[in-house]
Amino acid sequence: MSKCAIPLVWQIMLGLVLGVIVGAILNHFPTQQVWLAGNVLQPAGDIFIKLMQMIVVPLVFACMVVGIAGQGSNQSLGRVGVKAMTYFMAITTLAIIWGLLVGNLLQPGHGTDVGKLQAAALNLPATASQQGLSGLLLSIIPDNIVGAMAQGKMLPVLFFAIVFGIALNQVEAAYKDPVVAVLRGVSQVMFRITAMVMAYSPIGIFGMISVVVSTYGFASLLPLAKLIGATYFAIILFGGVVLASVARYVGVNLLHLARHIKDELILAFSSASSLSVMPQLIQKMESYGVPPTLVRFVVPLGYSFNLDGGSIFLGLGTLFVAQLYNIDIPLSQQLLLVVTMVLTSKGAAGVPGLVFVVMSATLTTAGLPLEGLAFFAGVYRIMDMATTTLNVLGNALAPLVIARWELGKARGAQMPAASGVATTQ
Repeated sequence: MSKCAIPLVWQIMLGLVLGVIVGAILNHFPTQQVWLAGNVLQPAGDIFIKLMQMIVVPLVFACMVVGIAGQGSNQSLGRVGVKAMTYFMAITTLAIIWGLLVGNLLQPGHGTDVGKLQAAALNLPATASQQGLSGLLLSIIPDNIVGAMAQGKMLPVLFFAIVFGIALNQVEAAYKDPVVAVLRGVSQVMFRITAMVMAYSPIGIFGMISVVVSTYGFASLLPLAKLIGATYFAIILFGGVVLASVARYVGVNLLHLARHIKDELILAFSSASSLSVMPQLIQKMESYGVPPTLVRFVVPLGYSFNLDGGSIFLGLGTLFVAQLYNIDIPLSQQLLLVVTMVLTSKGAAGVPGLVFVVMSATLTTAGLPLEGLAFFAGVYRIMDMATTTLNVLGNALAPLVIARWELGKARGAQMPAASGVATTQ
């Protein structure tokens, strides 16, 4: 059986464009739209997301344990872990402040007529009630790791994988090596399954985009055009200024990196799900020249703690709700909100819509009405496409930063110049 002559990335783009066209047509035929969306289009998109979620948990567990075991010692693991978390906290805090800055400058909610906005049904998961540092810490430790894996809870899976990897480093080689070999084999099998699932991705993208456009149409975007524009402006500028500066500091050309992972960026933009590209991103960063043990430790960790795009929208979206209701938030209170956002944002695992859980905690802390979320919930996917793309780009850059930080004293010789990582200090 011959392979399709059209590259996958163009198949995905075709699915995206056709989804917009079909959705726009169905928007004018409500009866047909309801039937097709519920019975054909929505299931087509959901199948793709579920297939990727099926892969991610075993892949993350296997890659994380192999990455930890590959560090050689728990002391080395601790050093890399501290550096990674320090970087994640710094860059996401900066992203939140960036979102607040753009929100203050552009005022996306100012002058918006609430009467013209279409409120969407918003059902927050039960985890939305967990707030504060204690709730976050308790949610990390799984009551039942099998149950956590079955529910796709990334933070408990990461916690157990780290504990398992640390314990594995402490046993004799006769016991450690077979376990590492098995898990390395599991990760390779998951990469193969990913390639199989990706063949379906254009159909999934077509279904997801068709549902969004057919349900809300383009008219519903007009009252929120300022918020959408501000979001894209903030994200593009953050990538072009902040991430590009970080990349240059560690000797990486951000445009070269973006071209290397262009397929993953397009898929992330189309699906609005960073989980859909995690397996490919790990492989691409290994081929870029980053040591596999670093990639398989830093990338899964970054998926829960390094969501730059989501962090930007936290700040921007919070100010939009405040401006929508003409509620003034002084600068001093905004600075306090940064702390709340930093704590509540950790653990958002890149699943579409989970940002509303984090924003609900932030709005409650700020005394803002939760009803404000419903006014942009229906079309949030349009903005989530951009935030997800930045999340993926940020998590591609992260292992390069940690690799330079960790291996810089070795003149970067372990990362070849062909990878785009500079070999000079």
